[in-house]
Amino acid sequence: MEGIVSWLNGVLWSSVTVYGILAAGLFFSILTRFVQVRQIKEMFILMFSGEKSEAGVSSFQALAIALSGRIGTGNIIGTASAIAFGGPGAVFWMWITGMIGASSAFVESTLAQIYKEKKNGQYRGGPAFYIEKGTGIRALGIIFAIAAILAMAILMPGVQSNAIASTMNVAFGIPPWVMGLITVGIIGFIIIGGVKRIANAAEVIVPFMAAAYVLMALIIIIINIQDVPAVFVLIFKSAFNLDATFSGMLGAAIAWGVKRALYANEAGQGTGAHPAAAAEVSHPVKQGLVQTASIYIDTMLICTATALMILFTGQYNVQVNSSDGQMMVENVPGATYSDFTQLAVSSAFPSLNNFGAIFVAFALFFFAFTTIMAYYYIAETNVSYLFGGAKEKIATWVLKIGLLAAIFFGTVRTSDLAWALGDVGLGLMVWVNIVAMLFISKPTIIALKDYEKQRKQGLDPVFDPEKLGIKDANYWIERKLEQEANNKASAETPTSEKDKELVGKN
Repeated sequence: MEGIVSWLNGVLWSSVTVYGILAAGLFFSILTRFVQVRQIKEMFILMFSGEKSEAGVSSFQALAIALSGRIGTGNIIGTASAIAFGGPGAVFWMWITGMIGASSAFVESTLAQIYKEKKNGQYRGGPAFYIEKGTGIRALGIIFAIAAILAMAILMPGVQSNAIASTMNVAFGIPPWVMGLITVGIIGFIIIGGVKRIANAAEVIVPFMAAAYVLMALIIIIINIQDVPAVFVLIFKSAFNLDATFSGMLGAAIAWGVKRALYANEAGQGTGAHPAAAAEVSHPVKQGLVQTASIYIDTMLICTATALMILFTGQYNVQVNSSDGQMMVENVPGATYSDFTQLAVSSAFPSLNNFGAIFVAFALFFFAFTTIMAYYYIAETNVSYLFGGAKEKIATWVLKIGLLAAIFFGTVRTSDLAWALGDVGLGLMVWVNIVAMLFISKPTIIALKDYEKQRKQGLDPVFDPEKLGIKDANYWIERKLEQEANNKASAETPTSEKDKELVGKN
């Protein structure tokens, strides 16, 4: 079994996959004329402009859910591993990958909005929905949905909860099973409340955890303010093989920077598209732009915060390659990359005993906790895609129980096989999503041109798929017909009756 899973991972997560995702991001960047750069001001304005509704969440809440999934252990441990095996130059290539990958996030999130549906009074959408409608092949949507449910609800939650339990055990001596019960209790309370409660929790927790983490990085930078020029020179010189210490590491810097950035921000993997579909907006491009900003927040802000804490304090080692123990730089003998961030924080506050372990424990708790919330939402959306009516309700409850069981099991025991199986699920999601996006991205480009045209006319853009020749965008067609019917009814209502209604409301 382990041999088969290992072989599958070798195929699904080969260098072809990693660089294929990057190439797709570059393709989408050219196709959208680098929308992630041209519209950067617009995306941050839109972030706070949307309103939630009975069926959907606000743009900011959808962003917060997406960031819940994107910001996780990869931002702390993943960034540290990029430095450990790629040197400081890997940080620069993480930035480049984030910028290019942001276009993939735009395309998948806009597609999710275009092809979203309204089921049981809630907006649902994501890769499974737009793959089926864009290609006309339901089997591809089913493959994605099954892979997403297995990865997000069964295999990966235990890995995240294990990270929570182990760090809390090291920092505070809390037994893993106790931390497991606590995590299950809190997550259970949130997910039983549905998408609205997930959104409400995410919009509070995500900004808090991101701000606290970035603040810690800023404090460390200020403490070492005299080293600012040297650190940034080191990053840029190492990125282009111009630093004597890290000469010969250009290939490793690029490879590890690209891999770890993609792992951290998940651009193109389809995960962020699910909450994007839940947003209440008047035009799909609005949420596409907001979700694009999530890549910048994840990679340019959170990953950079980790990298700068490590580099400013010098708490890192760099191996010649990831397979042997030969060190090119050994600033902290005996330490592994999973220790770098903790050591960096501790070195900045030497008088505070065990402060680094405590800070990283809380950071990992919030990062991993919110990631589990996002996992559940993604899995629930794919259950909704596969089932309808009473079957959907039953399947959703089975999903909740399975996820909570996986969380508790993961805190007391995790295995390399669980990690590997989770990677297989994620790999299938990535392959199906990226390949499908390359074939069905045209509606996104049409929608983007329409949005920018309306903005130039000084309008608040409204989406009309029939006018643009976009087929199967059924929700938007029904929305337009409903609005036209309401407007017609309002116009036909006699003035005297309108006045009575107004008086009655007052």
